[in-house]
Amino acid sequence: MKKSLVSVAALSMSLVIVLAGCGGNNAGSGSGDTAKKEESKSTEAAKTETKELTFMFRGGPDEQKAYENTIKKFETEHPGVKVKIITTTADQYATKIKAAITGKSLPDVFYFEPGDLRAYVNGGVLLDLTANIKGDKNVDLNNIWKYGVDFYRYDGSTVGKGNIYGLPKDVGPFALGYNKTMFEKAGVPLPDKDKPYTWDEFIKVNKQLTKDNNGDGKMDQFGTGFNVNWSLQSFVWSNGADWLDATKTKVTIDEPKFAEALQYFADMQNKHKITPSIEDAQTLDTYQRWMKGEMGFFPVGPWDLSTYEKLPFEYDLIPYPAGSTGKSATWLGSLGIGVSSKTKHPQEATALVTYLTASREGQQALVDAKVQIPNLIDMADKWAADTSIKPANKKEFLEIVKDYGRAIPNTLTYNAEWHQLFFTDIQPVIDGKVTAADYVKGQQPKMQKLLDKAIEQEQKSKK
Repeated sequence: MKKSLVSVAALSMSLVIVLAGCGGNNAGSGSGDTAKKEESKSTEAAKTETKELTFMFRGGPDEQKAYENTIKKFETEHPGVKVKIITTTADQYATKIKAAITGKSLPDVFYFEPGDLRAYVNGGVLLDLTANIKGDKNVDLNNIWKYGVDFYRYDGSTVGKGNIYGLPKDVGPFALGYNKTMFEKAGVPLPDKDKPYTWDEFIKVNKQLTKDNNGDGKMDQFGTGFNVNWSLQSFVWSNGADWLDATKTKVTIDEPKFAEALQYFADMQNKHKITPSIEDAQTLDTYQRWMKGEMGFFPVGPWDLSTYEKLPFEYDLIPYPAGSTGKSATWLGSLGIGVSSKTKHPQEATALVTYLTASREGQQALVDAKVQIPNLIDMADKWAADTSIKPANKKEFLEIVKDYGRAIPNTLTYNAEWHQLFFTDIQPVIDGKVTAADYVKGQQPKMQKLLDKAIEQEQKSKK
C-alpha cells in the first residue's frame, strides 16, 4: 500500500511538472502528444536494440566467403541482430576454441567436433538447444540427415540419444575421385560407378596410369597418392577390420585383417610403386599433383567442390576399392554448430544455428557456394540430379551418407589421444621399414592404455 501511495504521488508530481512547463489548453494537449511520441520512440528503440553475436568457425577462403555472405542474409532477415565473425585455419581451430573455453571467452556460436560433445556437455560448455528449436519454422528434423543430427544428441550416457546440443553444419562424405581425362588418354576403360574395384584390380589400373611420359627416367604421373590419416579407414573397413570392437572399449588393430589392410596400403608405395616416393613428394605433394592432373585417383570431399571447379581436367566420383568383404567403405564426417551456455542471447544464437544448418535460405546459399552437400534431404536429391553441377556422379556422396559411410573412430570415444597415437608413429610402416604386422602388435597395448584412460576420464566427468 505504501508503495502505491508513493507511486501515485510521484505520478501526480510528474503531471504537475509537465503541465506547468507547457501552459495553455492547446499547449497542454500538444504536450500529451509529445509525451506519447517520446514514449513510442523509446519503445521502438527498445524493440530495435541491436544484439551482437560472435560466431567462430574454420575453413578455407571459399568457405569463409560463403559463410560471410550467408550471414549477411541472416542479418537482413533478423534486423535486430549483428554477427561478428571470427575465422581461423583448420589446424589452429581446436587450440583456439579450447583456449576460449579455458579463458571463459567462448563465442556465442561456434563449430565443434562431434568427438567433443560429451566433454562439452558434461563440462557445461554447450547450451541445450532442444527447447529453442522446438517449433522453429526453419527446423524439420525429419528432412535433415539423421546421421548428422544424432551426432549432437546426448542423454548423459549415450551419444545419439536425448537432447540436442548442436546441429550439423554439414555431413562430409569422403568419396574417391578419378581423373577421367587421364584414363581416356591412357586408353584405360573408365571405372564402373556402381561396382568398386577389387584390390587387385585397383593395383592393375594404377600401374597402367603410372607413367614416364617424356622418357627421362622419372615418373610424370602416378596412379594415386593417399594420405594415411584420411584414407586408411577405407581399406581397413572394407577388409572387415576396425580400430575398436563393438563396445568401443577395446582396441582391435592387432587382428590379422587389420594388418593385411595396412600392409596393402604401404605396398602401394614400396612394392607396386604406384604412388610418389618420399623423394618425389619433396618436390610436389600428392594434392598438388592431383590439382595439376598428374594423379589418377584422389579423395574428394564436398568442401573441395568449389576448388575443383578449376581443375584442368574432367573428374568424377566412384566407390573406394573393396577388400575381402567385397563392399566399399569410407568415412562420413561432420562438424557441429553449437551455442555457448553463457550466451546473453540464446534465442538469437539458436536462430543463427538453425538458419545456417536447417533453413532453406541458408542451406541454398552454402550449397550454391559449392562448399558442402545439402543438409536437407529433399534438397540433396535435387542437387545430386542436377547435371549442370560438377562432378556428374554426385550421387556417390549421397550413397555414402545413406548407405556405407562410417564415423571416424576418434569421434566415438571420450577423447582422441589413443587414435592419434596410431598415426603419430606410423611413418616407418609407410616407408617400408617396419611390417604392418609388427607395427600393430607393438602399438595395440599403448593405444589400449590411452583408451582405458579416456574411459576413466569420461566416468569422472559425469560425477
